[in-house]
Amino acid sequence: MPPTPTTAAVPPAMERPHFIGIGGAGMSGIARILTARGADVAGSDARESPTVTALRQAGATVHVGHDSAHLATDATCVVVSSAIRPDNPELRAAAERGLPVVHRSDALAALMEGRRALAVAGTHGKTTTTSMLAVSLGSLGLEPSYAIGGDLDGPGTNAAHGDGDLFVAEADESDRSFHKYAPEAAIILNVELDHHANYASMDEIYESFETFVGRIRTGGTLVISADHEGARELTGRVRGREGLNVVTYGECDDADVRVLRVVPHGLTSRVAVELDGKELDFIVSVPGRHYAHNAVAALAAGVATGVPADGLADALRTYTGVNRRLQLKGEARGVQVIDTYAHHPTEMTADLEAIRSGLPEDARVLVLFQPHLFSRTQELATEMGEALTLADASAVLDIYPAREDPIPGVTSALIIDAALAAGADVQHAPFRDTAPDLLAGMAKPGDVVLTMGAGDVTDLGPLILARLAD
Repeated sequence: MPPTPTTAAVPPAMERPHFIGIGGAGMSGIARILTARGADVAGSDARESPTVTALRQAGATVHVGHDSAHLATDATCVVVSSAIRPDNPELRAAAERGLPVVHRSDALAALMEGRRALAVAGTHGKTTTTSMLAVSLGSLGLEPSYAIGGDLDGPGTNAAHGDGDLFVAEADESDRSFHKYAPEAAIILNVELDHHANYASMDEIYESFETFVGRIRTGGTLVISADHEGARELTGRVRGREGLNVVTYGECDDADVRVLRVVPHGLTSRVAVELDGKELDFIVSVPGRHYAHNAVAALAAGVATGVPADGLADALRTYTGVNRRLQLKGEARGVQVIDTYAHHPTEMTADLEAIRSGLPEDARVLVLFQPHLFSRTQELATEMGEALTLADASAVLDIYPAREDPIPGVTSALIIDAALAAGADVQHAPFRDTAPDLLAGMAKPGDVVLTMGAGDVTDLGPLILARLAD
């Protein structure tokens, strides 16, 4: 029986919260947990979606579109993310009524109160690693609460309220919101320059991660990569802090939890690690070295909170993936179509290497890539183009803007030019509607088609499969 948490109450002033953008990855998870705890949750989103439908089924009231009339007269607060613009009519109405406005990170921090929090941070890999922890701890009967930036394959949801005393959360550095959390154990997977609208330099990135480390509770543990250059730099800056235990993991000889072997087999990997002088061997249902390292980080963090290593290693096998993280969408005419959220060059490289490692030598990897954000493309176009050299052929869609306005001169042509200069076989896919036909026409039996990016390129995988089946 899992330990009983000290509180399961709804945080003060959140008895009847209104979420603006309730369908977002982070917002929907918090709304789901609050609903499970008994709060009267309402909110709005720009469009209908499976997430919106699921929230309604869970008991939340969700409006489509943004209108001041959607804000109930008895709402006790308004919850927002950094993506909500100041001129949002519901946000303006809240200000006129003097309602408290709660940032998503503050709401999540309030939900963690009274629980032993495990927070997962890093430039990339957060969702996968958080998911690995949540699933494996759940399979051991510990009933953790969790809030993740993607839907788990098994439960099919990105968040849950559990009766145990552990709370596993993805800690987002993009807007410095991870400074709000006070975890018992924290994972930092890697430290790189990203989110260029909020960070001007690596020094700012390091300072932000140092602040996050400073939030770990006294006597708590930082689990951090021994292999990643940025993570090693951060380790040097924080090691020796009073009340902080530092556990490194990786393939380096000086890692505390050392990765001995990663043997890929299709879309799975067998991993061997040395922990406390003992060799552990386990299987994870994700391919490649990058994802294996995520599993080792999850293992080290779980052990730091008192979970037996043997049991947790076995439990990691139960993790079967997260939507949009190398997710197999289907197969038609001998061609597999896989979807990935990768949008940073390091993620793109890791996923392409992972896919390649599990394929026969004569299989080709074809990529339909959608750049995400003008600011990221402006800073990292060359590296994105170089990553595409790992594909046998690729097509690049126009930039998915998300919350950003266009930047003059910044288009997907910057990536295409860089890819061509690096020797890649790449072309522009200027029309989203015809991209499925383009990829289906390129594919041959035995190939893998990868839809890649953080935007709506994910919707094109099923259309590619349909074209292949025609």
